[in-house]
Amino acid sequence: MRTQVAIIGAGPAGLLLSHLLAVGGVDSVVIETRTREYVESRIRAGILEHSTVELLESVGLGARLRREGDEHRGIYLQWPAERHHIDFHELVGRGVWVYGQTEVQKDLGQARDAAGQQVVYDVRDTTVHDPAEPYVTFTADGVATRLDADVVVGCDGSFGPTRSAVPGQTWQRTYGYSWLGVLAAVAPSTDELIYAWHPDGFALNSMRSPTVTRLYLQVPAETDIAEWSDERIWDALATRLGHGQDGWKLTRGPIMEKSVLPMRSFVQAPMRHGRVFLAGDAAHIVPPTGAKGLNLAVADVALLAPALVALLREKDPRLADEYSDRALRRVWRCTHFSWWMTTMLHASDDPFDAQLQLSQLRWVASSTAGATGLAENYAGLPIGF
Repeated sequence: MRTQVAIIGAGPAGLLLSHLLAVGGVDSVVIETRTREYVESRIRAGILEHSTVELLESVGLGARLRREGDEHRGIYLQWPAERHHIDFHELVGRGVWVYGQTEVQKDLGQARDAAGQQVVYDVRDTTVHDPAEPYVTFTADGVATRLDADVVVGCDGSFGPTRSAVPGQTWQRTYGYSWLGVLAAVAPSTDELIYAWHPDGFALNSMRSPTVTRLYLQVPAETDIAEWSDERIWDALATRLGHGQDGWKLTRGPIMEKSVLPMRSFVQAPMRHGRVFLAGDAAHIVPPTGAKGLNLAVADVALLAPALVALLREKDPRLADEYSDRALRRVWRCTHFSWWMTTMLHASDDPFDAQLQLSQLRWVASSTAGATGLAENYAGLPIGF
């Protein structure tokens, strides 16, 4: 097989990159380890930054998002006996959209199907070779295949094969707690997300649709999900989210799914080696507190696509040479914001830390400068920042 760009990974980053390349007149082939059904059913991110929505709309991928998504002006910050609304629109003139990654994935899949995009799912033994003149080998339907390309891009996540083909320096931090996430078949109890600090641990009340609620609890690392019955989960959520506070009520319902998510930060630099590039989780991981994972992947490919178009169609390497540095500037900004949100909101065993956290929350909630900093970062900086 032969193509201009071989894309490893058919998640949102990989399919969006193939879409943007096609707009620029560059061919690609996408290969994916998982089945299409698995990729399209993964419950992941649900918050889209303003710039992410603008990009999707600019390339014809925003119609269903605008029709079925839910635009939010801001978030609530909460600690015991207090809840404060941070209005992003009032502070920075833009908000965010609640639209699940599964829906973004479906929109991208349908668009690439309509364009005749070649995507090979359920492959095995994927290996990247020779960064100077790259090719990829893999097995599909029991047949060993070689895919030659001018460029290889790894959009294959933190456990994919491409990261190891790009040598460099890494930075990482593992947090001493995890998130227990649940998906419940019940209408959301809030109009916008509630981020709650509590001595028992952090809680987040989010949503995926008018009939589906997404909720999270801070739990110890290595928590066994079997120890958390549905009743225990709802009781902990009610306590930490302030059920009954000022008349607010947490509505319970059937839990459809629950899982434990480790919390970690990871950055690799550079994001390029020869003609092999990294994008999204293949190069960086952030804790989900700041809602940055999917948006960072979108920002990466928004920078990478025009760089590859210039490189392959115009023989101009300048944008490709700048890609890693430009992408990493935003990566580190979002890594810091995610760390800041995480350390501000998650309880520890140290009472000194607790007082610092409460002081910081009060400052953000009462200071225009503090609230504006949160709003600017959460709603998202312009792509290319």
